[in-house]
Formats: sequence, structure tokens, C-alpha cells
Amino acid sequence: MLFSHAALNASLNGISAVLLTGGYLAIRNGKREVHKRFMIAAFAVSSAFLVSYLVYHYRVGHVAFTGQGWIRPVYFTLLISHTILAVVIVPLILVTLRRAWVERFDRHRAIARWTLPLWFYVSVTGVIVYVLLYQVYPPGEPSGSASVSNSTAPAPPR
Repeated sequence: MLFSHAALNASLNGISAVLLTGGYLAIRNGKREVHKRFMIAAFAVSSAFLVSYLVYHYRVGHVAFTGQGWIRPVYFTLLISHTILAVVIVPLILVTLRRAWVERFDRHRAIARWTLPLWFYVSVTGVIVYVLLYQVYPPGEPSGSASVSNSTAPAPPR
């Protein structure tokens, strides 16, 4: 397949993380206008991700995690924290952006101290979830590895 909707979603999350990092570095260096551009771009990319994610899961539905053993609790802990914080971060982002828009920078700064690391965490863990779910333990392969399951399968009858 030339187009992977799940890979697109992970890419949008990764781009968002890069833009957030750029915005953070810009404001730490006193470049308010550069910071503003980075953060607006991060918001636009994250918004595109949210729309794309909802469309994808409407079309595809649930995708089961096929990893077994120690990775299952690791994956589900990561997924649960990612999901809860993804819900929490949306209103935080909107409030943070609004405070900057109306130039309440004291209040913007106070909430941005929480918004930025949570938003960054959600973006990065979104990429990790994608890698685990679609690359390391792809759907339809219970062991997570086609070569392992093929090597232990009996030979087909002739």
C-alpha cells in the first residue's frame, strides 16, 4: 500500500512535537514572534491530526494490539496515559492559545508551563503507540513477527 493513514497520523504527531520544540526554544531565546509562528503551526498540525485520526478510526474501527508478554502492560500503560492526556490537553491548548491571543501573557505563561510538556508528551507517545501497534507488532500477526510464526508452523500438505 502506498498510503498508510496510520503513518500519516503518526507523522502529524511527530511534526507537532518538532514544532512544539521549536516554539519552546524560540521563547526561551526571547523570540516571541518566532514562538508564535511555531505554536500556531503546532496547533494547525495537531488539529489536522485530530481530524485525520477521527476519520481513520471511523473507517477502520478498533485495531487490536498483537504484542505478547512483557510488552502488553508497557503498551497499555503508555496507551492509557496517552489517551487520557490527549483528552485533557485539548481544552488546555485552547485556553493557552486564547490567553496569548488576548495578550494576557502572565496568565498564558502560567498555563503554558503545563500545556507544553503535556502536549509534547501526547505528540511523542502518539508516535510510539503507532510504532508499537503498526510496525513492531503489526495487526494480524499474534506473535508480532511473521518470521517467528512462519518458522514454527508445520509444512503444508502436498
